Formats: sequence, structure tokens, C-alpha cells
Amino acid sequence: MAKYEKHLRGDFNELLSLLNTGIISGSVTAFIEGSSDYRLGDVRCAVRVYERYSAIGGSRVSLNITLVGSGDDLFVSAISSGGSQAMFFKINTLGEESFLQTATEIVERYGHSR
Repeated sequence: MAKYEKHLRGDFNELLSLLNTGIISGSVTAFIEGSSDYRLGDVRCAVRVYERYSAIGGSRVSLNITLVGSGDDLFVSAISSGGSQAMFFKINTLGEESFLQTATEIVERYGHSR
């Protein structure tokens, strides 16, 4: 498992769209596995689960994105998982880290452009 979290300011819909487009277009095998959206007053929460094949590990890896926003106050949590080939402990987490890096770069670019 690899994890990235960031608090930033911006537009909820814009960042969610950038993440979705960037993750899907970042790999020919990437697709959205599931999604959930919730709103409570002015607080919004979007959860996206992506999956792709990792040639590095020879298996599939998942990336879970949670975006929470209230006005222009945003919080992103991205967690990647899978890809390890060991039975009792994790080895070869390069696929997880690579998938997470895609989301990290999108959020960092967005944060710096504001």
C-alpha cells in the first residue's frame, strides 16, 4: 500500500475531472472500477476506485481516490494497493507506487496552478 494526502484550495468539480481524466489516460489498461458521491449541506465527498495492469509486477493494482470539499477547501486522499507477488509479506510494490504517482502529480500540478 502506498498513500498520498493533500489539503489544498480549488474547485471540487475541476479537480475531480482532472484526476479522472489523468488517471484513465495515464495507462491503456486503466479503468474506473466504481464510484460514490455524497453531499451533506455544502460538504461534498467523491470516492473513485481505479484499476490497471502493472507490467512491473505482472498483476493488477488499484487506486482509491477520496476527494472531500467544502467551498474551495479541498482534501484528497489517494491509496494504491495490489501488485505484490508474495504470500505473507509485500515485495515489489513498484506498480502501486507508480499508479499513485499519477494521482500525486495531478494534484501537485493543480495545487501549484492556483
